[in-house]
Amino acid sequence: MSGSGFRLDVFQPCDAEGVSGLFKEVYGDGYPVKIVYDPQGFTKAVDRQDYVPVVARTPEGDIVGFSSLYRSAPNQNLYEIGLGMVSAEYRRTAIVGLMMRRLVKVALASPGFDAFFGETVCNHVLTQTSSSTLKAVETAIEVDLIPSEAYEKEGSASGRVSTVVSTRTIAPRPHTVHVPEIYGGYLAHIYNGFDDSRALRRSDERLPPDRSTGLATRIFESAGVARIAVNEAGSDFETILDSEEKAARSKGVIVIQVWLNLSWPWVAGCVEALRSRGYFFCGPFPRWFGEDGLLMEKVEGRPNWEGIILYSERARQILEFIREDWAGVTRSKAFSPCSVGSSDARKGGAGVR
Repeated sequence: MSGSGFRLDVFQPCDAEGVSGLFKEVYGDGYPVKIVYDPQGFTKAVDRQDYVPVVARTPEGDIVGFSSLYRSAPNQNLYEIGLGMVSAEYRRTAIVGLMMRRLVKVALASPGFDAFFGETVCNHVLTQTSSSTLKAVETAIEVDLIPSEAYEKEGSASGRVSTVVSTRTIAPRPHTVHVPEIYGGYLAHIYNGFDDSRALRRSDERLPPDRSTGLATRIFESAGVARIAVNEAGSDFETILDSEEKAARSKGVIVIQVWLNLSWPWVAGCVEALRSRGYFFCGPFPRWFGEDGLLMEKVEGRPNWEGIILYSERARQILEFIREDWAGVTRSKAFSPCSVGSSDARKGGAGVR
């Protein structure tokens, strides 16, 4: 497929240097996914199918556009779509949309894809408009995910940048999710507009004493972010979490993300423990663990709410849920589990059986 002065193509090993150069042109050395600056390492990752990229090249062979499907979740059959980069002189072309449509065709035609999701930045709405083109549905917002330094060359962000998360199902799998009562209204609203059905059941079991907590943590020091996937949760959840938090803070982390598994009848116990420590609701991630995940975050200081610019009414409603929960958690200051407001619980319980 070709356009004005460029042609879309599958990634070739000889493109790796050009991809690295494109990221440096747009972000300098500040992009948090460091493998894009390592041509040899990136080529190996493509061979493992960790990345499924497309490029836009000029007739001379210069790489002027890049985007990819790539693995970033515990579920290896869930791919993220993104890493979209376009050289400055080509940004008035249709290159972004063409690359995204090509990647959707790849996902639809490839075996083993459960779904794909995208994270679109909120310092402008340009990339958010692609969600409707991709038929992806907004389900969450990652608050203060990216440091403003990543946009220093372009001067397009005055504070940390949040992202809207949108998901499209490839292989439908209707199933039950367990919903903490306090988030019942939020999750009922979000799932009501999703492209795959879910049965919502109230989470009302205690954390199991016969299970040991297992966490998988990734720390992005340059971004100041820790990502924690809770693969198993037992009665030792708070003790294990405290240890992970301490390790993250020692590395300068200021944003901690925690994903919980909504297939657990006891997930509400994890939510209660997290809220008591200052974590707040950010939304569901369909198929994150194979089952759906729930993202909660803790952010040092006040989030950059004013820097969140949203395109769709659905995303604005999700942000309202997030800000409401953040305010409720913040008001309790002591972050005591017993101080979680009963009025919030009544408000959130609709739609859960």
